Amino acid sequence: MEVDIHGAPIYFEIPILGGIPISATLVVTWGVMLVLTLLCIWLTHGMKVKNISKKQAFAEFIVQKAESFVIGNMGEKWKHYTPFVSTIFALSIVCSLSALFGLWPPTADVSTTLAWGIVVFVIITATKLKTNGLLGYLKGFCDPIFVMAPFNVLGELFTPISMAFRHFGNIVSGTVITSLVYAALVVANHALFSLIPGVVGDWLSAIPFLTVGVPAVISLYFDWFSGFMQAFIFCTLTMVFISSAAETE
Repeated sequence: MEVDIHGAPIYFEIPILGGIPISATLVVTWGVMLVLTLLCIWLTHGMKVKNISKKQAFAEFIVQKAESFVIGNMGEKWKHYTPFVSTIFALSIVCSLSALFGLWPPTADVSTTLAWGIVVFVIITATKLKTNGLLGYLKGFCDPIFVMAPFNVLGELFTPISMAFRHFGNIVSGTVITSLVYAALVVANHALFSLIPGVVGDWLSAIPFLTVGVPAVISLYFDWFSGFMQAFIFCTLTMVFISSAAETE
């Protein structure tokens, strides 16, 4: 199995498309999107006005919380961004949690988070152009004085990069640390039980007793807590940057 520049394993190549490599990032991401799509279809199927089901009540609860999240950070007039922010939030969380099932988390691939960052950057730029016009947008790079223009341009371009690498760095570090701890526990388990002489020692050292429990606790932080926090931070920054872009220069 080959490995791409981001460390994600390549499953196979498609000869009819010029040998395009299909990485674990692509496979898992499309799988996550399929799961989320089917979940949305199931939650919204058979909705009623009266005597709603528990499933519909849960779906309405999610929508209300999503709208409150967006309105609380952006304001009532930005309510229409709820689907966009909710999509990134759900996709980020489920992609990160895919590591719990032994899959490669797409958020541990910088190409995934960078793509999200670029989409946000395009929306930010479009909002600034719509609010201030082309001349007003270009003039904004000269604040407070014109000599700051190169630094302001770099700051603008680094926005999606910083968002992407913050998210990617936290997720991939958790994946690496979890793998290192698990490998260390396997070695420690073998070293500890191999001290017992004879067949019993050989038998016990082959059973990874020490790997039970500790990796689960580490995963509780890196896969669950950190995954939720990075999704929350990325979406919060997205909302703050977009709403701030609408301010008149």
